[in-house]
Amino acid sequence: MVKLSVIAPFFNVQTYAPDTLRSLCANTREDFEFILVDDCSTDGTPELLDRAAHDLPGAKVVRHARNGGLSTARNTGLNTADGEYLTFLDGDDWLAPGYLPQLLARIEELQVDFVRADHVQCAGRVRTVQRVPHGRRGVVLDPRAAILPADRSTSVDYAYAWAGIYHRRLLDEGLLHFHDELRTAEDRPWIWRLHREARTFAVTGLLGVFYRRGITTSLTQIGDVRQLDFLRAFDLVLEETAHDKDAEELLPKAVRTYCAIISHQLGTIERFEPGVARALRSRSAAALRRMPPALVKDALNSMDDDRAARLRRLRRRPLARSTTRPDARPTARPTAPGVSA
Repeated sequence: MVKLSVIAPFFNVQTYAPDTLRSLCANTREDFEFILVDDCSTDGTPELLDRAAHDLPGAKVVRHARNGGLSTARNTGLNTADGEYLTFLDGDDWLAPGYLPQLLARIEELQVDFVRADHVQCAGRVRTVQRVPHGRRGVVLDPRAAILPADRSTSVDYAYAWAGIYHRRLLDEGLLHFHDELRTAEDRPWIWRLHREARTFAVTGLLGVFYRRGITTSLTQIGDVRQLDFLRAFDLVLEETAHDKDAEELLPKAVRTYCAIISHQLGTIERFEPGVARALRSRSAAALRRMPPALVKDALNSMDDDRAARLRRLRRRPLARSTTRPDARPTARPTAPGVSA
């Protein structure tokens, strides 16, 4: 029986994949499987994965016929996984030796639906520990209660799928799949859904994931139209949360976070291509108009002057008819085979 499935998507990461694969070799166990998803790479990544299929015990290489993005690659891994527990690792990050057995031990000890873990952010030679924004560690918690308070950073703001481990029952209940349409910010509706619908979770201070920042090929560093998927991602957060039984309590948090992200993107607008920058402004203005006005007002009043001023200027922009809603919005929930929406 497979105890743990590790889902690792790869796309054109031949420079970093050797570190990733070596770190998986330092985390093997006879009941672990490693699902290596090649998302139609065009560099030397496929050859590295072929080698790993022989050198990494428990490795399974799955190939896409065309590039689908991180969400689709993770979903391919989820559809292939046989493990009682599941976790993720991106193809340009790496793990400390022995980290996965320790992470598995945490969730088995606590017997929760999922565990969130701290990680190490790596920018060149600089290493910074990033903590899950929740103070209580090593105890069983209510995921829904950890969404709030609205005016602080909470566990739903720590949107890294690879920073944790998840029981298979969440997959069987349709809670672990990602929206295929999202090229960026795919973790945002995903983590909100987990916290709204799972029953138990815990936080561990165990460090073992090393997350690379500042990679030029990463979508977080590219200023093309795919970056605007954060708007669709947060539209999903608002839409799904609005139908929740505790919508009145949870929506202020969702709106505040959405407004903060829009302001952040506008603050770095010079990195976008001119056409994308124009679309960012118009679509963001439309998004602000879709949100409950009273909650937007509260969100802006809670911000510092500079960030709030960006959004107030945006709200005064004339609304172009063609940008009242983002294009091709995803469905309300991704579905796994055999799971109805």
